[in-house]
Amino acid sequence: MAESFKVDVLDHNGEVTGEVVLPGELFGLEVNVPLIHQVVNAQLAAGRQGTHATKNRGAVSGSGKKPFKQKGTGRARQGSIRAPQYRGGGVVHGPQPRDYSQKTPKKMVVAALRQSLSDRARHDRIHVVTAFLEGEKPSTKRALSLLRKVVDDRDALVVVSRGDDLSVLSLRNAVEAHVLYVDQLNAYDVLANDDVVFTQSAITSYLEKNTKEEK
Repeated sequence: MAESFKVDVLDHNGEVTGEVVLPGELFGLEVNVPLIHQVVNAQLAAGRQGTHATKNRGAVSGSGKKPFKQKGTGRARQGSIRAPQYRGGGVVHGPQPRDYSQKTPKKMVVAALRQSLSDRARHDRIHVVTAFLEGEKPSTKRALSLLRKVVDDRDALVVVSRGDDLSVLSLRNAVEAHVLYVDQLNAYDVLANDDVVFTQSAITSYLEKNTKEEK
């Protein structure tokens, strides 16, 4: 059976107020590097616009008239000034608009995320806080103060629940933190950051959703 992990829950002052159990079926899996590599590559490919385009000799502007007669000049025969060897001519085999997206089975995407989180949990890089702030007024300074207590000077992926506008507004401009809603959680962002910091409502939501899927 996969190993479970216990993580302390910290309040907005950085004091321990409880603990959360991270179940082994979600946070104790062995890492399959080729699987994660394929899923992350597919995610990065899906983010490419694919709007690059060059003009071939049929698309560039210019006359279609033969530049000079076929024979008798001593020069190589030419048929058009729009040919690629001419300045301003068409591009040969240049990039054209295309769709870079790849079809990735949902089970692979889910497995890659769980294995990425398992890697972070195994190295004590999963953290839980009750909230980053009290009150209703956002404050980047106070939110970063708590984040620094939790992860020191490492880069962090902050996972919050929908509706937690206070945390989002406080951390969205901080270069040390990348904020995601829990339903946007993905393998790439987990691996691109050193630590993952959940709010208590976010980790509860993630565990409930994935525990239901397991059943």
